[in-house]
Amino acid sequence: MKTFLAAVSAVALMAAAADAETIAVSMQSFDNNFQTLLREGLQSRATEVGGVELQVEDAQTDVAKQLNQVNNFIASGVDAMIVTLADTSAAPGISQAAADAGIPLVYLNLQPANVDSLPATQAYVGSAEADSGRLGAEAACALLKAHGKQDDAQAYLLMGDLAHEATRERTQAAKDALAAGDCKGVTIADEQPAAWQRTNALDLTTNWITSGRPIDLVLANNDEMAIGAIQALKAAGTSMEDVVVVGIDATQDGLAAMQAGELDVTVFQNAAGQAAGAIDAALALSRDEKVASKVMIPFELVTPDSIARFAGRN
Repeated sequence: MKTFLAAVSAVALMAAAADAETIAVSMQSFDNNFQTLLREGLQSRATEVGGVELQVEDAQTDVAKQLNQVNNFIASGVDAMIVTLADTSAAPGISQAAADAGIPLVYLNLQPANVDSLPATQAYVGSAEADSGRLGAEAACALLKAHGKQDDAQAYLLMGDLAHEATRERTQAAKDALAAGDCKGVTIADEQPAAWQRTNALDLTTNWITSGRPIDLVLANNDEMAIGAIQALKAAGTSMEDVVVVGIDATQDGLAAMQAGELDVTVFQNAAGQAAGAIDAALALSRDEKVASKVMIPFELVTPDSIARFAGRN
């Protein structure tokens, strides 16, 4: 009897696997902290909805590797694809390949260059990147003003990967916010790409410190780079009360730095919300259901006064 039940169970499992929809995922990089949160969110949502088999691969920030992964997904006949782009300018080619193969495609988090001309079977799920840069800079300006530094502060910008639209939009929005508000006197002393990486940001900030110029504000395109700046400032003996540091993403490391009194501002980017939206959109498109070409998840400002609301969300 037990043998019979085991055989029935095995058959049922095989049938369930056969009925599962396969969603293939090419992630920009497993080493990126926020991309890891997205990957975990995708797996969580797939488990929650059931009947989904995820095939996840690491592009290692290599455009050629990502294109090869997409071509392999297409050749294997997956039901849908989700891509976090290694280079946003590569999106038109990826979109064309997916459209030619008749496989639905969802871009996640990093906005594709062709976002305004996606085929009907494709969508973008992310957040309005300019909002995060604006929110962080406005909060930074308020802090500088509170300390009477809004007219002569020296600001430094740590940018992400220059191949990403998120980098350009976050950076420009931050500059625009400073120029439009009470902080028109703030000088952008330097801006450098640190490719989203903590160690790169540490090295760049160390160089700024050794140049001898004052540092009143560090605006980083993400928390990882903000933490790198904090590490460099602390290593140089700088009091964190003398520098305003702003990040984006509200990662657990970022929130821990805020609780320690080192990170002044971050902006919550909802990794779980974006990931869930991507899975839902991919499944809907694979079932020939209509999906909005852009699904936007809002950013939210995080300060020491509001940090409790964001604990455990990313």
